[in-house]
This record gives sequence, C-alpha cells and structure tokens, in this order.
Amino acid sequence: MPALLISDLHLSEDRPGITRAFFRFLENQAREVESLYILGDLFESWIGDDDPNPMVREVIGKLRSLSDSGVRLYFQHGNRDFLIGKRFAEETGCTLLPETHIAEIDGHRVVLLHGDTLCTADREYQRFRTLTRNKIVKAMLLKLPLKKRQQMAADLRAKSMSANSNKAENIMDVTPEEVEKVLQESGVTTMIHGHTHRPDRHKHKLGERVVLGDWNKSAWIARITGSGPELVKISLD
Repeated sequence: MPALLISDLHLSEDRPGITRAFFRFLENQAREVESLYILGDLFESWIGDDDPNPMVREVIGKLRSLSDSGVRLYFQHGNRDFLIGKRFAEETGCTLLPETHIAEIDGHRVVLLHGDTLCTADREYQRFRTLTRNKIVKAMLLKLPLKKRQQMAADLRAKSMSANSNKAENIMDVTPEEVEKVLQESGVTTMIHGHTHRPDRHKHKLGERVVLGDWNKSAWIARITGSGPELVKISLD
C-alpha cells in the first residue's frame, strides 16, 4: 500500500491558513493511503507535551482521528519540535521514529531523516543540536515552568532567524559527503528528508535524494507507491 510523507509545516497560531490546509489534507489525501510519515517540524516550536494551546490540542485531535481510521502514523523529530515525547505519541496514536530510519514502503526500502543532521557545514547549529538533544538537557528544559519555556521558544526563533540571515546559502544546505555516508551506512538507494526548504530530486553516486519542501504557498508531499517515490506540489492559494 502507498504512503505519504510530509515535513516542515511549521504550524503556529500565526499561520491559520496552513493549519486549515493541513486539516483538509488529513481528511482527504491522508485517508487514502496505508501510512503517513511526518519528517519533523510539524510545529514552528514545541515547548512540551503539556502545552495547552488550543491550536496544538486541535492538531493532536485531528491526528488521532487519522490514526483511529486505520492509517499508520509515524513521526520523526525536527529541529523545531525535538521535545515531542511519549504523551504526544499516545494522544495521537503515532509511532516515534529515530533520527535516521529505514522504512519498507510498498516494496521499496528508503532511509528517512528530518535533514538537519546532513547540514554538517553549519557547525554552529550542529553544536547547538548536540547540546539540546542531550537527554539530561532535554529533561531540564521540560521541568521549567510553562511560561519560561514559551519565552525561550520565542527567543530561540528570533535568534535563529537572525543567525540564518547572515549565513551563506551553501552552509544551510546538506553536505554531499554526509548524504553519501548515510546512503552507504543504510544500504539503501533512496533518501527522503526535509529541513532545507529546497524541494527537489537529486542524483548521488549511491542513489537518489528526494527533498520535501515547507508548506507555504504550496504543500509538498512525497508519495511512495509500487512504482517508486514521487514528489508532489499542491497549490494552497
């Protein structure tokens, strides 16, 4: 059975149109496949599974409805929502995936990532990532008061936007050598990821890389059927 893969929706209260588009997707295209893979950054930020935000709770409810309908739901952490945990998984019915995951989909083996681990040239970000993915650091963050976490998330978003505006474009893209390394270690010839917001299909020495785009004026979806992966663009205007 076919599967759909998405990433980088960056859902937030500031972008209600994208949230509505996502709900339509869950109620239509996502009901026609066996499984849906969300490859990170579903949310613009995630401060913890205890977030009472009404938009967040509505998203959780829609995902639960999808998984209750029989569609298998998988979630892979992104750089924006890496604090998503077991409670979210239980409430939505999703399976949390490791940062690099090999999936068997309709006769095809593919390696799935959010994509940030491929951007090794961005050393500043990789140092930050190593720190924030530490189990002790994550536990300490989640013990902070809710309001403190909300303020930290807002500050980090502003800092990230400022830092990225001063980085060269190639620094924020994947490193080809890292792509080849992951393909070789996984033993598969197809990679699918998001993060870079540069949707395309790329040929590499050891296989093909399909890059999902962010949801803005268009929705980017990868569909895997018996004939292989397809990158689909749907206008949201």
